[in-house]
Amino acid sequence: MGAFSYFPATPSDIELMLRRIGVKSLDDLYSDVPGDFMFGGEYDLPAAMTEQQVRDFFKSLAGADPKLKVFAGAGAYDHYTPSVIPYVTSRSEFLTAYTPYQCEISQGTLRYVFEWQTMICELTGLDVANASMYDGPTAAAEAVRMCVASARRRSTVVVSSLLLPQVLEVVGTYAKWGGVNIKVAGDVAGAVSEYADDLAGVIVPGIDRYGRIVDLSGIADAAHKAGALMVEYCDPSALAVLKTPAEWGADVAVGDGQSLGIPLNYGGPYVGFMACRSEHMRKLPGRIVGESRDSEGRRCYVLTLQAREQHIRREKATSNICSNESLMALWCTVYLSLMGPEGMKRVNALCHERSHMLYRELLSTGLFEEAFPGADFIKEFALRPLVSSDTLQQALLKAGYFAALKVDGEDLVTFCATEKRTVEEIEGLVKAVCSLKEDRK
Repeated sequence: MGAFSYFPATPSDIELMLRRIGVKSLDDLYSDVPGDFMFGGEYDLPAAMTEQQVRDFFKSLAGADPKLKVFAGAGAYDHYTPSVIPYVTSRSEFLTAYTPYQCEISQGTLRYVFEWQTMICELTGLDVANASMYDGPTAAAEAVRMCVASARRRSTVVVSSLLLPQVLEVVGTYAKWGGVNIKVAGDVAGAVSEYADDLAGVIVPGIDRYGRIVDLSGIADAAHKAGALMVEYCDPSALAVLKTPAEWGADVAVGDGQSLGIPLNYGGPYVGFMACRSEHMRKLPGRIVGESRDSEGRRCYVLTLQAREQHIRREKATSNICSNESLMALWCTVYLSLMGPEGMKRVNALCHERSHMLYRELLSTGLFEEAFPGADFIKEFALRPLVSSDTLQQALLKAGYFAALKVDGEDLVTFCATEKRTVEEIEGLVKAVCSLKEDRK
């Protein structure tokens, strides 16, 4: 065996593979990586440990992480997670389940994916939802490609500049290599008119990058008049109290399910969702789970729709996505079933109450100005700081708060207060802000 006994490939196996692909060594596989990015030292690995020592070691590493009170949003929200959810999702039949190719032995997985789809349809008001996507930004990118696939010989998609920056970046990446002409616009209605002759779709946020609730009146009519589709990027938690994408006239709805009780964890995991009107179902990427009856008339679940092109004509496929974030879809499904319509309304009411309290208290410090007077929001908002944003962030971090995210290219910061944030925490944050007034004296 080679230097790593736990690798299944022998030195002769490795040599054979390297010769087949035309390189001399494993290092040659990384020849395109600039040297400055290659680690040249020795790994700082401890000596062998017992199981208990390993547990204690990683516990000490975890204890070194700062435990901050989260007053930040920007697409990732610190909502309450009912304790039963990790218990259910950690069961081995869910945690270790793989793609349900054989419906005969995958009824449990297919059942909860079907429930997920149903709940997404209820939240969005649309007819069909797929079995979930990787995350919100990639779901938006897939929707852009879906627009182009649905429009014959049209390749332009107007994208609102008010979308979250990470959504814009991922959409741009997909579009660059997918032959899609992206037009980022502040005035979406005006851009629809300008590019009407080649317009395939429009994507707009239900809640913008500043946390403001967006009035989407007339966008769908303008897009449809031009023969294009309208896509709404939405926060599924807020859809419990806001107009649905269907009510705005949207053809497709996408977003990230993270706000449905998935805890923050250094960047993941997330789960994207996508729903559409029934006439566009054939262009929906991924798969759809449907309900059927077996030979004895009993209810059962099957994979109703998968685009053939994903498997046998990949070059003609709308999308080649074939996996989905099934475990996280289950997480959100359990969350929604536990919360119910009234629980979701209560979550949003508490978010509205706490965030508006924080908004008023921060303005009262005299260290902020309103960025968008009169704009309504549920849990996230932007302000213009009258002190350095770096100084503000450091003061908050020192006091144990993760807040005041900078808005790229603008002299603004954003705050977010969900139902988890207490009155005492809000008062503590404001006190930390007020300490800057003392420092300025």
